[in-house]
Amino acid sequence: MSTTTAPRYVRVAEPGVIETNDDSDTTPGPGEVIVDIGYCGICATDTHGYQSAGLPPAVFGHEWMGTVSAVGEGVSHVTIGQRVVAGVGPACGVCAQCWAGHADHCDLAFAEANGISPGAAAHGGFADRLRVSARRAIPVPDALSDVEAALMEPATVTYHAVRRARIPLGANVVVQGAGPIGLLTAQHARAAGAGRILVSEPSQARRDAATALGFTDVVDPSALKQRLDDVTSGLGADVVFECSGVASLFQPSAELVRRGGTLALLGYPGTDSSVSYGDWQSRELTVIGSLAYTHSDFLGAMTLVAEGRIDVASMHSGTIGLGELESMFAELDSGRSSHTKVLVDPRR
Repeated sequence: MSTTTAPRYVRVAEPGVIETNDDSDTTPGPGEVIVDIGYCGICATDTHGYQSAGLPPAVFGHEWMGTVSAVGEGVSHVTIGQRVVAGVGPACGVCAQCWAGHADHCDLAFAEANGISPGAAAHGGFADRLRVSARRAIPVPDALSDVEAALMEPATVTYHAVRRARIPLGANVVVQGAGPIGLLTAQHARAAGAGRILVSEPSQARRDAATALGFTDVVDPSALKQRLDDVTSGLGADVVFECSGVASLFQPSAELVRRGGTLALLGYPGTDSSVSYGDWQSRELTVIGSLAYTHSDFLGAMTLVAEGRIDVASMHSGTIGLGELESMFAELDSGRSSHTKVLVDPRR
């Protein structure tokens, strides 16, 4: 960042319009840190937020990494000059969920993930700098590159979902959608011991990306049912991960699951879905919703990336500056973009 200009941040002013503002809020309070942003990833949530102006300010640009440049009183787990990634803090131990013994669903950590915790950041990581609760700044292992660190948030979202699904060793798994979330889910399923993994995706470019990651059963959705029948002798999948967020796929996804199997939901549709309650009940399906992550999920996901068991870097398809955000949102929203994962570098 240039020393001759004030720190900047970008926010959605109204649907389809973003504006750049000067940021004078760069002195950390107690329990806070200042992070100089290195990269911030663009995800579908950001694109939806750009269209609707409905996101909490801290969520618009939530996939950031950077370097700590100042620490407030009481901060001890990170130091100036240390690389950190956006995350959530450990379970607080005092909320209703924690007191009831459900630390994995800590109310404070969930609020942090959704940008609505007390003292939530005034803006997200589409910025030069960010003043943020030190709880949300997780140290990055030396083995991770800056690009890998910038992709840890979606890698952790998918780690959390696969952990919740408790895939049996050797299971037949279907992943619907081969965007960043689908590609990472498929890799985590493989690392968790899945047997045959079928990836369904209408885009040829995204099918190619899945193949490049070593997946051999990669099909257009029109061919998925036949391939699944061939693989399972008509039984159905042990686990289906729905990663597209297309509301109309909700019930068809359930119908791919064998009796007694699991449907795991990662995609987040913006409209209501119709399902056959009786079908789910009679086939004793287990349906798992998954949103965000825990603090420990970040530690586990970073370990897998550091060990080379999960490839995040290959999904990085482009880097832009803050001034190019609006045109990139338009491209990503068009449905014709060839990008897998775009990172924003405020230093450009």
